[in-house]
Amino acid sequence: MLASRVAARSARVAAPRISAVSVRSFADVKANTKPPVQLFGVDGTYASALYTAAAKTSSLDSVSKAMEALAQTFKSDKKLQAILSAPTLSVEDKKQIVAEIQKSTGVQDKSNTVQNFLATLAENNRLSVLEGVTTKFAELISASRGEVELIITSAAPLEAKVIKQLENAVGKSQYVGQGKKLKVVSKVNPEIRGGLVVEIGDRTIDLSVSSKLAKMNKLLSDAL
Repeated sequence: MLASRVAARSARVAAPRISAVSVRSFADVKANTKPPVQLFGVDGTYASALYTAAAKTSSLDSVSKAMEALAQTFKSDKKLQAILSAPTLSVEDKKQIVAEIQKSTGVQDKSNTVQNFLATLAENNRLSVLEGVTTKFAELISASRGEVELIITSAAPLEAKVIKQLENAVGKSQYVGQGKKLKVVSKVNPEIRGGLVVEIGDRTIDLSVSSKLAKMNKLLSDAL
């Protein structure tokens, strides 16, 4: 697992030492192509800067694949985020971590956009926001492709035909603009107990059992 390799690398480097960290902002990159939507938060700012740099170097495709690979790594390697958030990382630690993360993507990035971006996060002590950046960058790529994200959350995995039925139904609704296409994301959350929670754009349709129970409990509390 990546977290294990990163931890092993960090253990082999010299003891932490004070070093001047260059202040370099990835957002300074000039590009003709701006992010398709405005994002907020530190991770949103960095994701937007990465998009701009990738657009300038015509490497959006390879950068997108690298960020998708990193997103999957965070999902499968739960210890990685804790390591990246450690406050005791030295400059040398960060260099080793960046090298391991870059290797883990398995993507050939001839423009070195991802490598430079990771180095910037390390220099600015922002490696801890990398997981959030992968999520926000995916939003930018979807928007650039004219995609509308449809998130379907269920208590247990849904059959493919059920997901397809929901996709067809929502695709014909007013919430999907002309010329847009749906990007379906299926999630499982046992806490909703049953039913579905459907999210599209800024609209949420909560048909979960947990929501119905909460409403019922409130009605009982108000009546008693």
